[in-house]
Amino acid sequence: MTFLPFFRQLRSLASIPRDNAPLLIAQFEAFRHQMPLMYLVLIANTWALAVTHFAIAPTWLSVYVPCAFTVIGVQRLWRWTRAERRQTSADTAERALSRATWLAAGLTIVFTAWALSLVRYGGPYAQAHVAFYMAITVIGVMFSLMHLRAAAIIVAVTINGAFFGYFVLYGNSVFRAVSVNVVLVSGAILVILMKNHRDFTRMVEARAENERLAHLDSLTGLPNRRSFFHELDATYAAAVARRKMLAVGIVDLDGLKPVNDTHGHAIGDRVLSQVGERLARLVTPQLRLARLGGDEFGLLVVDIISTEALTALGEHVCRMLREPFIAGDVNIQISASLGFAVYPAHCATAAELYEFADYALYSGKRNRRGSAVLFSADHHAAIRRSALVEQALQMADLERELTVAFQPIVHVATGRVHGFEALARWTNPSLGSVPPDEFILVAERAGIVSDLTFILLRKALSTALRWPHPVRLSFNLSTLDLASPETVSDILTLVADSGFDPSRLDFEITETAIVREFKAIQSAASRLRALGCGVSLDDFGVGYSSLSYLHTLPLTKIKIDRSFVRGMHAVRTSYKIVKSLLALGRDMGVETIVEGVETEDELRALESAGGELSQGFLFSKPVEPEETYALVEVGLLPGRGSANVS
Repeated sequence: MTFLPFFRQLRSLASIPRDNAPLLIAQFEAFRHQMPLMYLVLIANTWALAVTHFAIAPTWLSVYVPCAFTVIGVQRLWRWTRAERRQTSADTAERALSRATWLAAGLTIVFTAWALSLVRYGGPYAQAHVAFYMAITVIGVMFSLMHLRAAAIIVAVTINGAFFGYFVLYGNSVFRAVSVNVVLVSGAILVILMKNHRDFTRMVEARAENERLAHLDSLTGLPNRRSFFHELDATYAAAVARRKMLAVGIVDLDGLKPVNDTHGHAIGDRVLSQVGERLARLVTPQLRLARLGGDEFGLLVVDIISTEALTALGEHVCRMLREPFIAGDVNIQISASLGFAVYPAHCATAAELYEFADYALYSGKRNRRGSAVLFSADHHAAIRRSALVEQALQMADLERELTVAFQPIVHVATGRVHGFEALARWTNPSLGSVPPDEFILVAERAGIVSDLTFILLRKALSTALRWPHPVRLSFNLSTLDLASPETVSDILTLVADSGFDPSRLDFEITETAIVREFKAIQSAASRLRALGCGVSLDDFGVGYSSLSYLHTLPLTKIKIDRSFVRGMHAVRTSYKIVKSLLALGRDMGVETIVEGVETEDELRALESAGGELSQGFLFSKPVEPEETYALVEVGLLPGRGSANVS
């Protein structure tokens, strides 16, 4: 029993790490580069010994056996040379290393027997050559096998055991000394090789761990963006080869940014971690999951049964993420939008599959926030249309093709014009009239929206210069405009050089822009206010944290979204919301404009709620610049007040 631990240790040293795939592959990669050189050394050494025994040893021993060794060595050398051109899996590496270990044992025994069989032929010099051959060969082979510990131990024990045993028994004191010396040197080399093997193993394990961490999201413990795209390429190739359906889904959380702003990033991170835990419950061999970054997660769904099943999965994900999250003492309510694209129905490449899922996601966020959207033929048509619009924008004479229309903002009680909102218009020779919500989005994606902003603002200011004091101008700024300090500087310069009174100019910003670039927009708003311009928050009330912006931004106006106004005379809840928002605006000391008033009933309900400023089709549709001068001279609601401007 006392020898049992020793034999276990010996077995461990001589074994191949079958349960460690990265180490197996690394050993094989290092090992196969050394094998061709080892066989060259063996062949050269063998013929060097054989040549000195041509005249004194039998032909079969001095010629035929070396020839057989050479054939085997060249064949093995050729196989290892070819192996360097192939990719290696863990199974391939294990088979190759196991085969090499057994072959090393067999060849070592044969080589040792052949060398010792030559000792009886020739004099002391020939015998010394045999001893030298065995000593130098064992050292060379051990170094060549340094990354295959099992083979190196077998070679060392076999050759040195035979060498020591034979030459000690031979009776020559010189050979005894040489054999002892060779055993000691081989032992020292073996210790060094064992240490190098341990260091090599640790290095491979550290590299494997670093690689694992490089593909892992540290917050959620899920695979990260890099891992997702690596998996996407692999699963896409498999889907193409097997002619199977594959879907990419992108989940985007709605409302996490306000959570960070209100409760801090620590709470936001805890919510993200819990989102990852919930989504991880869905993982199966058919569904893979990753965190793409920020508040986005990616899904890979293989072996899809039907698009209906995929849509049902998406709706399940959205419902699951609408359930409240508990982060410390805080109860957090968010939602999620999801976009899917399917191969081969929607795309021809893995990149398109991801891009179309992303397009479906943001189409859903605009139109069906909080739900799952499947990429469709309509989306495909919209992408082609966007490409045409972008191409036309890039080639357009924007100075000539862009114009500005103006929709009046009026006093509810009198119908007098308070100001005008400038609205972008683009008429292209090839595309005709392009809606602003279409070409502005395309210009933002193309990064040229600021070019449009400068042209439109200059034209709007030129028209506004002819309005009597104090009629105001309201102008919308893009997220990209506000996020760039340089662009803001150019806007401030344009306003200052225009001759228009900055105190009569309001710049409108949307909550979407604030959510994306809060710090930059806070700075931009402060700079606009410093010049004397007003800052208005558009679409107030529809977002997650509009109230928080009232005290974090230097706002002078809020515009209540038209969704609350539609039917407010008949829907008590809408009426109460509008009335509450109007009261909030008065309490905060900011003007409140109600958008989208289209009927007399809505106007009467607005008056009852205490609304003072409004715009909508009931008063006037957007008009050309020349028509604005006439509108400021007359009341837009006859019989409600004088024709004076406010």
